Amino acid sequence: MSQSKRIQDKNVPIWLPRLSMQGGPRFLQIAEALQAAVAEGSLKPGDRLPPQRELAAQLDVDLTTITRAYDEARRRNLLEGRGARGTYVAAPKVELTSLLDLSMNTPPPPEGVDFDDMLQQGLSQVLMRADNALLMTYHLAGGSDADRQAGAQWLAPMFGHLDSQQLVVCPGAQAAIAALILALTEPGDVILTEPMSYPGLRTAATQFGRHLVAVEADKHGMMPELLEQACRQHKPKLIYLNPTLQNPTSITMPEHRRKALASIAKHHNVRIVEDDPYWLLADAPPPPIATFAPEQVYYIATLSKCLTPGLRVAFVLLRDPDERERFLVALRSFALMVAPLSAALATQWIVDGSAGRLMEGVRTEARLRHWMARDILAGRYSGAGDGLHVWLELPTYWSPSQLARAADSEGIAVTPAEAFATGSGSVNAIRISLGNIKDRERLRAGLQRLSDLLARRPESYSAAVV
Repeated sequence: MSQSKRIQDKNVPIWLPRLSMQGGPRFLQIAEALQAAVAEGSLKPGDRLPPQRELAAQLDVDLTTITRAYDEARRRNLLEGRGARGTYVAAPKVELTSLLDLSMNTPPPPEGVDFDDMLQQGLSQVLMRADNALLMTYHLAGGSDADRQAGAQWLAPMFGHLDSQQLVVCPGAQAAIAALILALTEPGDVILTEPMSYPGLRTAATQFGRHLVAVEADKHGMMPELLEQACRQHKPKLIYLNPTLQNPTSITMPEHRRKALASIAKHHNVRIVEDDPYWLLADAPPPPIATFAPEQVYYIATLSKCLTPGLRVAFVLLRDPDERERFLVALRSFALMVAPLSAALATQWIVDGSAGRLMEGVRTEARLRHWMARDILAGRYSGAGDGLHVWLELPTYWSPSQLARAADSEGIAVTPAEAFATGSGSVNAIRISLGNIKDRERLRAGLQRLSDLLARRPESYSAAVV
């Protein structure tokens, strides 16, 4: 038992490390000692650990250190709480499913960023500085002055200085899209979008009785001459665009295409909803469309796609005061406000720099995963090298739905092109999301299994009947 000793407390063995000034954070030393004790069998499932105050006294550290150590051990599935009975060594966690989920677009966990610590520190700062009662009560929609100022700071790389009064804080991009549709269109109105588009748009449009019309796209995105034609033919009320690392095709629209589409929208007096969740993850993206037609474009930037999905906070740039009020009225009809605690945490992270550090970590990890996908998928890879997903064109002997079913039977979840289709045409492709599998080696295994599957011709995949 090097650098440790065992004591007895009511016949329960306890692992007590010798803390070192050079051994890193003390809470991690304690957590790692617990992990080592479990691994070697000195601590066994069901063993009771001492109360936190008692262990703090035994190790001559403050209570917060022990609390953080226990929290870290729980995160590693080493411990479990049993209420008033105390804290116990957990039984080994059994993995009940081997599903490798490549279907959900979420930011990958960045290496070298202690997310748990960042969350604890952020919440600690919020609770220390805020009126806790205000964090648990109703707020007017749109966000506080502090939240909007944080939003202006977050959008500064895209727009430079912004008037924070032009921003609205929303509970996610989906809520923002739905509120814009409600505020700016009527039942039966036409919304133009690309043939492959964000499924949440189709869901909201269908629910509200609006009609989506697909405008063909090329390798640079929506085609200007066809947008011009569609505007004359359909008299649309909105154009929906996702111009940076487009979901699902991963196309980033070049600047000249953005300018052309903005010019056509201005000429026909049609508003553009620019849903731009991946701009900060892209490598040198062009300026947003909203910079070329400020009065014509409603810009949406969510934190869910570049930081973490649980942070349901999005910033919407609406420059016209009357339209901003109409938007808020629509938003209040189904989402009164962002959860105040979430908004306060987002604001704290943006202001103290944590959000920027987390985003840089996500961007670095995403690029590493794209390199992995490029190596494994070889000639089939057509990604942009950044962002959260790859749009994979399939060999002719596979259809998207057929491939998705076959992959599912082998424990891999992918998203077929049909999930994104807004028109009648078909595209022989699937979307592969690279961030949802936490462990990079499990992602590698999933991509390799998928590559092997693509190389085979379809067999008869049918569900078992029980």
